[in-house]
Amino acid sequence: MSTLLSDGGAVLTRQLQKARHAPGLLILTQTMPVTMLLFFGYVFGSALAMPGSEYRQFLVPGLLAATAANGLMAGMFTAAQDAHRGVTDRFRTLPMSRSAVPLGQTAADLVTTGVSMVPLVLVGLAMGWRAENGLPGALGAFGILLLFRFATAWVGTYLGLLSKSEEAAGQLGGATFILPLLSSAYLPTAGLPGWLRTAAEWNPISAVATAVRRLFGNAGGEAAAGAAWPVAHPVAGALLWSVVLLALFVPAATRRFARGLG
Repeated sequence: MSTLLSDGGAVLTRQLQKARHAPGLLILTQTMPVTMLLFFGYVFGSALAMPGSEYRQFLVPGLLAATAANGLMAGMFTAAQDAHRGVTDRFRTLPMSRSAVPLGQTAADLVTTGVSMVPLVLVGLAMGWRAENGLPGALGAFGILLLFRFATAWVGTYLGLLSKSEEAAGQLGGATFILPLLSSAYLPTAGLPGWLRTAAEWNPISAVATAVRRLFGNAGGEAAAGAAWPVAHPVAGALLWSVVLLALFVPAATRRFARGLG
């Protein structure tokens, strides 16, 4: 365990140093959610049945959940880049724990995600959003968000190691933007057609978004009648989705890293 932590810490440091030398990417990841908040909050909010202020209370937690889900794209791109540029092969030749590299990569992603959420929260506060349930509820919400981000980063890492090229990983990762759209991140699912509502409510992002709204005490924290189990029990559903993803993809990504490309 000590070897795993020390080796993973070394990879984490390397990833953070790499991110520091790519400030453009950091700026993009921090400004994109803020841009979406301003656009959705003031443009879409004026066209919905929800009053603008109520929609922003609904939207901020949804955007935080979508940011957490973007661990899928970030993990995929990072793993594919290192794998196809020979970095992963060099790591594999070193006397280090096989799970240390994907662990360090996903842990570094978790650190940068925590930082990137700060501007979104500050702009949300400036727009009138509030965490109505106080500090304990807010800490619980951010805990769920970071756990889910950690889980999706492992999924992305596995898919990135499977990819045939950096370009293929980038294209597949870019396609994941549709996942928050098929959830309750931006809009309530109650008005969707039956089959689409079912698909949206079984989307893990919906459980996370609803759980975060409930813990923050915001609009949309209560599930509509007849909602699927993960949304009807959002905190338990969000935790269960995260644990299931970790249980499946931590060993899968570790095995794939040990095998190499091909």
